[in-house]
Amino acid sequence: MKVAASWSGGKDSCFACYKAILDGFDVVCLLNFLSEDVGRSAHGLRAELLSIQSQAVEIPIIQIRKTKNNYEHNFKKVISKLKQDGIQGMVFGDIYVQEHRDWIEGVCSQIDIKPIFPLWRIKTEKIVHDFIDSGFDSVIVAIKAEILSEDWLGKKVDNDLIEEFKKRKIDPCGESGEYHTFVIDGPLFKKRLRILHSDKVLKERYWSLDISECDVIEK
Repeated sequence: MKVAASWSGGKDSCFACYKAILDGFDVVCLLNFLSEDVGRSAHGLRAELLSIQSQAVEIPIIQIRKTKNNYEHNFKKVISKLKQDGIQGMVFGDIYVQEHRDWIEGVCSQIDIKPIFPLWRIKTEKIVHDFIDSGFDSVIVAIKAEILSEDWLGKKVDNDLIEEFKKRKIDPCGESGEYHTFVIDGPLFKKRLRILHSDKVLKERYWSLDISECDVIEK
């Protein structure tokens, strides 16, 4: 089955896409919605970073600017257009939030698209350890300032870091928005990303790693 994959640039959407491929789905494109005002992803990543990821995994990406008022309309419009190209399903990285899954299933049913949830109801600690053990590399690009300091920005997500999060009572996957990531390598990637320049920025109770320069290199 040809499918599209919801893509944020972070570990959950990346791992969901990877698991869907292992399950036999043909992921033919990535779909990312950007904020209308600043053209960044929900995790604050610049649009061009997601395009670079797309180059590294060799799956084309479609990026759409959204607003609160037209998100559902644009979602249906984009997926309906993809259906004309033979796409029958959509992969999502949702884990626990039933309300969001209900919304996804409702919208997908209206346009006759199969929603696929490879990570649903798996324990978050297992998800992140499986992600790491599968060979993915990701770095922290956003953290809640009330929980962690800016020193955590740029740290690699590995098993030691997850153990430290557990000690601090932080969900291993950051399911309450404690942290967000940017994936730079892994079995899904044909090439590796290299971060060349970034700045630490505090905005709206989040510390963010604003990556302004990144390139693709051979493994």
